[in-house]
Amino acid sequence: MALELSLNTVIAILLASVRAGVWLALCPPFSNRGTPATVKGLLSIAIALPLAPKLAAQVPPQMSTPFLVASAVEQAAVGAALAFLTMLIFAATQVAGNLIDMVGGFTLAFAFDPFSLQGNAIFGRFYGLITMAIMYATDAHQLILRGFTQSYTAIPLDGTMSVNHFTQLVTTGTGEMFLAGLQIAAPLVGIMLAVDVALGLLTRAAPALNPFSFGYPAKILLTLTVAGTAMMLLPNAMANLTDRSLTLLLRLLGG
Repeated sequence: MALELSLNTVIAILLASVRAGVWLALCPPFSNRGTPATVKGLLSIAIALPLAPKLAAQVPPQMSTPFLVASAVEQAAVGAALAFLTMLIFAATQVAGNLIDMVGGFTLAFAFDPFSLQGNAIFGRFYGLITMAIMYATDAHQLILRGFTQSYTAIPLDGTMSVNHFTQLVTTGTGEMFLAGLQIAAPLVGIMLAVDVALGLLTRAAPALNPFSFGYPAKILLTLTVAGTAMMLLPNAMANLTDRSLTLLLRLLGG
């Protein structure tokens, strides 16, 4: 049986796949480098195929090669913008982990992360893995994927994205990212601050003691002890982060 597709449908699938491919390459959790690039390419086509009948009407009847190239670049920019807004919010858990590493003395165990190709300390990497596991366990990735598919309706293939509106959302998202990261790490940061104050008072009471000889081991032991309690906050935080991420995407799409 022969399968016949119109030229507009093929072009629509191509442009939609470019937007989806860039989004998958940058947006967590799909941007994990453990997923081969071939799989991400096939997933981008799988996202575009069900939408092909609707997207074919968004492609002009006559499209020249320069216009096709310009449209592909524009779709890549839209996909990168959507991925950046999502990535900005979910980076909050890694920020929280890095804060815990900094105040708990784990920055000494700084290591290279092969998945993100950047350096992460222990809790920064640990929080990133737990966040990804919670996303898959709670089906939050499906909500993000559904929000992305709505972008083809809000920003059609022949439409444009408001740069000014995107800039405002990036500013808002950056502030929310740091605020969320501080809120997640706040219990351990507060405890470590109390430990530092206690060590300072102990040094004043007994000047002969060397706080550096037992300060770091005590803080590391306390961090590991209280880490289990802080982990209980992550599922709730992930639900709030998912809501914030979808809110930013909808605000951009509703532009």
